Amino acid sequence: MAGYVGVLVSDPWLQNQFTQVELRSLKSHFDTMKREKGCLTLADLPSQMAKLKQVGENLTEQERESFIRDSYKCLDEDIDFEIFLRVYLKLQAHAAARMGNNVKNSSAFLKSPTSTLLHTISESEKASYVAHINNYLVGDEFLKKFLPIDPSTNDLFEISKDGVLICKLINVAVPGTIDERAINMKRMLNPWERNENHTLCLNSAKAIGCTVVNIGTQDFIEGRRHLVLGVISQIIKIQLLADLNLKKTPQLVELVDDSKDVEELMNLPPEKILLRWMNFQLKKAGYNKIVTNFSSDIKDGEAYARLLNVLAPEYTTPSMLTVRDPSERAKLVLEHADRMGCKRYLTAKDIVEGSPNLNLAFVAHIFQHRNGLSTEAKQVSFVETSPDEAQMSKEERSFRFWINSLGNSSYIDNVFEDLRDGWMLLETLDKVSPGIVNWKIATKPPIKMPFRKVENCNQVVKIGKQLKFSLVNIAGNDVVQGNKKLILAYLWQLMRCNMLQLLRNLRFHSHGKEITDAHILEWANSKVRNSGSQSHMTSFKDKSLSTGIFFLELLSSVHPRAVNWSLVTKGETEEQKKMNATYIISIARKLGCSIFLLPEDIIEVNQKMILTLTASIMYWHLKQPSEDQSFGSSDSDSSSVDTASTSTLDDTASESSADDISNR
Repeated sequence: MAGYVGVLVSDPWLQNQFTQVELRSLKSHFDTMKREKGCLTLADLPSQMAKLKQVGENLTEQERESFIRDSYKCLDEDIDFEIFLRVYLKLQAHAAARMGNNVKNSSAFLKSPTSTLLHTISESEKASYVAHINNYLVGDEFLKKFLPIDPSTNDLFEISKDGVLICKLINVAVPGTIDERAINMKRMLNPWERNENHTLCLNSAKAIGCTVVNIGTQDFIEGRRHLVLGVISQIIKIQLLADLNLKKTPQLVELVDDSKDVEELMNLPPEKILLRWMNFQLKKAGYNKIVTNFSSDIKDGEAYARLLNVLAPEYTTPSMLTVRDPSERAKLVLEHADRMGCKRYLTAKDIVEGSPNLNLAFVAHIFQHRNGLSTEAKQVSFVETSPDEAQMSKEERSFRFWINSLGNSSYIDNVFEDLRDGWMLLETLDKVSPGIVNWKIATKPPIKMPFRKVENCNQVVKIGKQLKFSLVNIAGNDVVQGNKKLILAYLWQLMRCNMLQLLRNLRFHSHGKEITDAHILEWANSKVRNSGSQSHMTSFKDKSLSTGIFFLELLSSVHPRAVNWSLVTKGETEEQKKMNATYIISIARKLGCSIFLLPEDIIEVNQKMILTLTASIMYWHLKQPSEDQSFGSSDSDSSSVDTASTSTLDDTASESSADDISNR
């Protein structure tokens, strides 16, 4: 669930220079700089602005420093966000004036009609992604009238304006993510229907692991090319890397020697596994260099030549290994890939220039097409997962995607590995409860001294106790050691705390009462009861919820047009339950709920995820303008909330988390 974003700047002139999305992005950057420095002065800006578009790319630090010194007299005074924005605009104008028509990648710049910011897109990436879309969506009944898309035009961004194409692309990447019955598909959509599609698209993209923190539905409606292409790029990357795990490709175990190495491999992000696979194959070819990235390490094309020669020696031409010119070698590499039947995601120029996104896509497609691993997998009993491990894996996925949706400074690939130094947990705590972290005693990565990691994690535990988490016998070192059960238990309580905080921010609905799990339960029952239904849930682990009917009635009660009842099943068989569960998740996301559960969480009645679903619907509903949206719609409803045993209900939803910690 997203938090409320208020007015970031009071100056009307500054407000008109940026969109709200751009302001949020710049504010996040400003806050990060201030947190790292303690206080921020004009003298700090030349180095700190290196990561900002155009200013960082087209002016050196010395040029930025010289310009600021010439423009301002006193460089040692603290600055606020509005002064930061004015300096940024001045530097941006200075860069544009100095570079003129020679601004880096000027042919690909886009100037938004409502913004002074310039953004670049890669025409090569656009062409590659268009080819991917044309290939994978060619048979789609609704989109066939728009396909194939011409990569030399901006048709991709025009077609994306109704939201259907990107919803369909998400389902290609992770099948079943969106129930297509929830997509508004007709020749002419009204603005409300378009907005629903984009809301569904963005919430679903977050749910499969995309980062869409500073992107809104208006960006798609206006066809902002850099943002649309950024989302498409992430979706395609997720699709291409989908097989890079031991569950989908057990033959990957060939890359390691023992069970300890297998566990390490299972915790690696897909890109790292792809690099390890590439180096494994290159070692067979006698290639001595280690490829560590998809850019500079493969620009000369030699690694590609060796890799393809190992995987498909029957298509090799002798000149591919002997030619000296990198451009010529790159052309021969692509010709070899064509003979193998691999799709091209890049040109010879992209290889030589070291385009990281396109090289990654190309190597991932080679892996999908011919990975060169043994068809007879080793006997690897240690790869098999128990039911408990499978459940932990599902929870890890939900918490990881939730953390990544908050807009922290780094993207995490695995909560058991990436949270062990405590820094990302501190950032997440600061998002959930701003100001609660003492940054003066925190150490930012990379952290070489182990005790600094323990200090960070000790503060994580201390803050958890401040927030009244159940943390019996847990210390910071448990997080540093990567104790999976304890990390998941902490993250569940943090996620639940975030939900309650967001609802607490809407306290004008609660008549001043503190919000608990009991209120959420009673609110849901009250909404369904007042809509005329007999459905009821006794708790967040009520087995009758597996049919999905209660949540469909809840969604219908908060938005009468949300559910098409002709598409709803009785929920009697497993297949019917799955159809209802998928529909529930898509409808909730279409309304605006940011949720990270899977259909099986509803079918199996996973009480944690059931609580998050109910709270998300409640939060969305209470934000909508209405005459009366209090927690109880009548006096009797209010009194039932007052008399509910909140401690029992709170513990019910969180009992597994508390047990994980207290039974250590």
